[in-house]
Amino acid sequence: MSTVRRASPLISQVEARELGLDRPDLIGIYRNMLATRRIEERGNLLFKAGRLPGSYYTGRGNEASSVGVATAMGPDDIASPLHRNLGVHVVRGIQPAAIFCQFMGRSGGATGGRDSNLRSNDFGSERGLLAGVSHLPAMIPTITGIALAFQLRREPRVAVGWCGDGAAARGDMHEAMNLAGVRRLPMVFVIDNNQYSYSTPNRLSFACDHLADRGPAYGFEGIVVDGTDVLTVLREAQRAIERARDGGGPTLLELVTLRMEGHAVHDDAGYVPRELLAEFAAKDPLDRFRGWLEEVEEVGEDELASLEDEVAAWIDAGVAEAEASPMPDPATATDRVYG
Repeated sequence: MSTVRRASPLISQVEARELGLDRPDLIGIYRNMLATRRIEERGNLLFKAGRLPGSYYTGRGNEASSVGVATAMGPDDIASPLHRNLGVHVVRGIQPAAIFCQFMGRSGGATGGRDSNLRSNDFGSERGLLAGVSHLPAMIPTITGIALAFQLRREPRVAVGWCGDGAAARGDMHEAMNLAGVRRLPMVFVIDNNQYSYSTPNRLSFACDHLADRGPAYGFEGIVVDGTDVLTVLREAQRAIERARDGGGPTLLELVTLRMEGHAVHDDAGYVPRELLAEFAAKDPLDRFRGWLEEVEEVGEDELASLEDEVAAWIDAGVAEAEASPMPDPATATDRVYG
């Protein structure tokens, strides 16, 4: 029997104000979601045109979960997002040019061309981003260690770590949750439940009712949240982050979404039932929040169209800047590398 709490659905304008969100804030959240979607769409086109090397992964359907949690974070908090959490980078102020430089392996990227994808480390600045790696969820113990450092230093900061539903089965995730529970660390664990760990459905991956059930098993709250509803995600993340900051210990947030495209561009996701895709397409995070803004905040079509144009121009400029950035000099290959 599940012991987790299910978050209540879409919040009202009054609740939004209680969270400290005014009309410009809410439009800004939509802008960040829109930018996240459009950057990924452009990257996909660049990849197919041969202008972006390697492989390519998208987080279509995860915009509300990434942007919602990141918006709830404080400026001094540290995040460890993954390859489907581009929205975290956008919220934390990473510009399209830097994102595309990273995708293209250019010298203007966060790793100076030493890596690609979203393995972008901007840890030492105000961005507070700890790079993810391919061996998921290998960064969860690291971000948990950062939470321990915050506690030992008595710093009012919170660490937020992401993983997917498949990665949540690995031992390093469980070891990290155990330590966080025992030490009451200022930590929020975020599981993007995309319902498929690559091609394996959840019913073949775990036997509990919810991934959030694992929180109470380690002594802290687990919450199941509709990951397509950005305001509900933001509200629950804000509560969890502030509880952690106040010494209340960790929280496990299970954000229920669906990966709307394959694992990567080479995967057509033919294993996902068409009915499931149709169900989640009907509650697309951008469409859903746009409808809320139109109905509740009375944001007009002209304002939304202007926002689309602004984001498109911003991305165009970012792509142009990235393609003008030189490839890294091979002589610098060992710079900024530590053994």
